[in-house]
Amino acid sequence: IQELLRVMRTIDDRIVHELNTTIPTASFVGKVDPGLTCKELYESLMNAHTSRERIIKNCISQTSAVVKTLKEEREKADEDAALLKQLRKEQTKLKLMQSELNVEEVVNDRSWKVLSHLTVVVFCPNRQS
Repeated sequence: IQELLRVMRTIDDRIVHELNTTIPTASFVGKVDPGLTCKELYESLMNAHTSRERIIKNCISQTSAVVKTLKEEREKADEDAALLKQLRKEQTKLKLMQSELNVEEVVNDRSWKVLSHLTVVVFCPNRQS
């Protein structure tokens, strides 16, 4: 999942480049509609953020269910070393997914700050809308 998230975060990693190539300089203002290009970038970011958050939360939900099941099984079989090892592995995976959710929040905040800082307020929608 980390590799998938890395690939999906490409738009956030390249936000400054995207803005530099999307928002026209004064000499190109008449040739490109900055409002439309900014709106498209905004929508791309929103879609990317929503998709990644949905994937991470889905993984957290599935892993939580596995951890719950393993805990219930462990209560029935006290000394099963293999079961305990599997439980620890799944708990570690769950913590990793939860930390990915925190990373996602940081990545999203950074992208929105860059977008709002480098774009003309008139052409970009407010991210809360």
